[in-house]
Amino acid sequence: MQLSVVSTLYKSKPFLDTFIDEIQKAIHDIKIAEFELLFVNDGSPDDSLAYLIERKKEIPQIKILDLSRNFGHHYAMQAGLSHAKGDLIFLIDNDLETPPSILIDFYKIINEDNSIDVVYGFQEVRKGGFLEKQFGSIFWNVINKLSDTKIPHNILTERLMTKQYVDKLLELNDANLFLGGMFYWVGFNQKGVPVKKGVRKGASTYTLKRKLQLMLHAVTSFSGKPLEWLFYFGLTITFSSILFLIYLIIQKIIHQEEVQLGWTSIVAVNVLILGIISTFLGIIGIYLYKIFNQVQGRPNSIIKKIYE
Repeated sequence: MQLSVVSTLYKSKPFLDTFIDEIQKAIHDIKIAEFELLFVNDGSPDDSLAYLIERKKEIPQIKILDLSRNFGHHYAMQAGLSHAKGDLIFLIDNDLETPPSILIDFYKIINEDNSIDVVYGFQEVRKGGFLEKQFGSIFWNVINKLSDTKIPHNILTERLMTKQYVDKLLELNDANLFLGGMFYWVGFNQKGVPVKKGVRKGASTYTLKRKLQLMLHAVTSFSGKPLEWLFYFGLTITFSSILFLIYLIIQKIIHQEEVQLGWTSIVAVNVLILGIISTFLGIIGIYLYKIFNQVQGRPNSIIKKIYE
């Protein structure tokens, strides 16, 4: 098998007809005869699965992994990568924001230089409005500040990878997936290519809530620095409190009755401390849950049926 194209399904039906036509044309243009189109149905609520089962009758290269429920984008991608058989594996979203023809450019680069293991796309200028651009900038800046692995800004899902690289990526066996970081943690020779991303037709399935959840998940799955910061912040609060108590004692000794240690100030300090402790426990709790999730040993996804 020369090439595997891996794509996930979630409310994808409006895009599939065009996507299949364009990806087949790109594969024909790079003169690859042996390929598979591997779709992972991530609990899509529309009729994407039924559509692909019907198209498979005329395109035998279509292969479908039907997951038992919606596990999430990254987990669905992992399932697809683990079943890809090609010497080269092309990961792409099928919403047509990135044109499937980008495979031609990626293939040319990796074919001309055998030392390259991955060709990935990134946006030089992030698409979207002001808020989307600002959120994206904050996201990547925060991730890179917290992580020891430097991740290029505005990376895309789309990437062409060697089988060796994908096999090593899958060996990580993380239960708490953040593929955006894992792609670069494993190393290998990777080359970025600027890609102009289009505008998706219809609403994105990545809502603001999901983006915030992804940011929290990425930070806590790929960095322990928040725990280090909690430790140092706790030391700072403790040291500051000791100094403040010494100051109050000295003031009380010197000025005696003039210094009033009021009830209001005591309540305010207690509320502040309670808020800090609650925040600390919340962050620690997130990490403990991730440890619990990892040691359970559950599969990251369950495949209900494979259509080959």
